[in-house]
Amino acid sequence: MSESLSPEQIVEAFTAAFGQAPDGVWSAPGRVNLIGEHTDYNEGFVLPFAIDRTAGVAIGLRQDSTARLLSSYGDQGVVTVDMDSLSHDTMSGWTAYPLGVVWVLGQMGVSVGGFDLFLHSTVPSGAGLSSSAAIECAVASAFNELAAAGLSSKELVLVGQRAENEVVGAPTGILDQSASLLSTQGHAVFLDCRTQTSRPVPLDLAADGLLVLVVDTKVTHAHATGGYAARRASCELGAQVLGVAALRDVTAADLGEAAGLLDPETFRRVRHIVTENQRVLDTVAVLDDAGPGAIGALLTASHASMRDDFEISCPELDLAVDTALAHGALGARMTGGGFGGSAIALIRAASEAAVRTAVLAAFADAGFTTPDIFAVSPAPGARRLQ
Repeated sequence: MSESLSPEQIVEAFTAAFGQAPDGVWSAPGRVNLIGEHTDYNEGFVLPFAIDRTAGVAIGLRQDSTARLLSSYGDQGVVTVDMDSLSHDTMSGWTAYPLGVVWVLGQMGVSVGGFDLFLHSTVPSGAGLSSSAAIECAVASAFNELAAAGLSSKELVLVGQRAENEVVGAPTGILDQSASLLSTQGHAVFLDCRTQTSRPVPLDLAADGLLVLVVDTKVTHAHATGGYAARRASCELGAQVLGVAALRDVTAADLGEAAGLLDPETFRRVRHIVTENQRVLDTVAVLDDAGPGAIGALLTASHASMRDDFEISCPELDLAVDTALAHGALGARMTGGGFGGSAIALIRAASEAAVRTAVLAAFADAGFTTPDIFAVSPAPGARRLQ
C-alpha cells in the first residue's frame, strides 16, 4: 500500500511531471462493505462505508486533444493517448479506469478534451477495497467540475459503474461508487440498489471503543474475469427460473419452492442473496437501535453464507476470519467480490494487538503470504482537496 501524500505533494508531483501546476486535486475513498455482498447487482441492499484510504488525482486541462497520464505506482511512466481516437482498444491497464470515465462522459455529451493527470492511491489494489471505484469517482468528480457538467452524485455513481462495466469489463453493481461518492464521516451508507435511494447509518466505532481491522490476504482477484461473472450469471438464471425481475423479489418464504425449481448450485447462490439481503436490513436496524457492538453475529453469518452457499471465499480468508473470532473479534467476514482480497473483523480496540499477532502467526504457520493488517475508520466521500 502506497504512503499517503498531502495535496501539496500531489501538486508537486504533477508539476514535476508535466511542467505546470494542475487545475485542482480531487480525492475519493476506497470502501469496506460492512455487509451485503453480491446483493447490489440483484437490486438488493448493501451497507458499505468509505475508508480513510483514498485515490487522489491532480488534473490540468490542455488546449489540444492529447491526454497524458502518470501513476505514482508501477514503472509505466507517462501514458499518452489521443483523445480524438479514444476507444476500448486504447484503454488498458490502470489507465482504463480514468479514461473509461472520460469515455462514458463523452457518451453523455460531456467532452473534456485533452488533459494531464497524475494519480496517487493509498487503496491497495486487488484487496477487495474497491481501488478501481476510488479512481473512477475521483476522476468523475474532477471532470464534473472542470467541464461544468452539473451531474449529481447519483449520476456520477452511474458514470463510474458504466466505466467499470463497459470499459473495464467488470459486471459490477453500484455499491462501490455509491460508497465512494455518498459517504459521510462516521457513517455507513444504507443503499437500496433498486431505487438508488440511500441514507447514512451511524457507525461511530470509536465512541464504542471498537474498530474494524482489515486483513488483506494478498490473494489478488480481478472482477473482470472468472468467478464474479459466473456468480452473476447464476443469479440471473435463478431470477429467470423463478420468474422475478431480480432476486431482490425473492423472500425467505419462497426458498422452499425455489429448492424444487433450481439445480442445487443455483439454489445455493439464490439462498445467499435472499439471506444476505435480510442480514443487511437486520444490521441497519441493530445499528440504529443498539449500535455497532451488537452486529457481530450478523457479520459472521454473512461470511458463512459466502463461504458455503456463494462459494467465493478461499483458505486465506477463512483463516483470517476464524482466527480473529477465536481471539475475541465480535464478528468477522470476507469483504468484497471474493476469491481473495480482504477480510474484516469488528474488534474491541483494546484487543487489536492480540488479534493482529494471532492472524500473522496463523498465516505463517499455514505457509501463506504475510497479510497486511490495518484499521479503518468511516470516512467522508469524494471531494476536492485543492
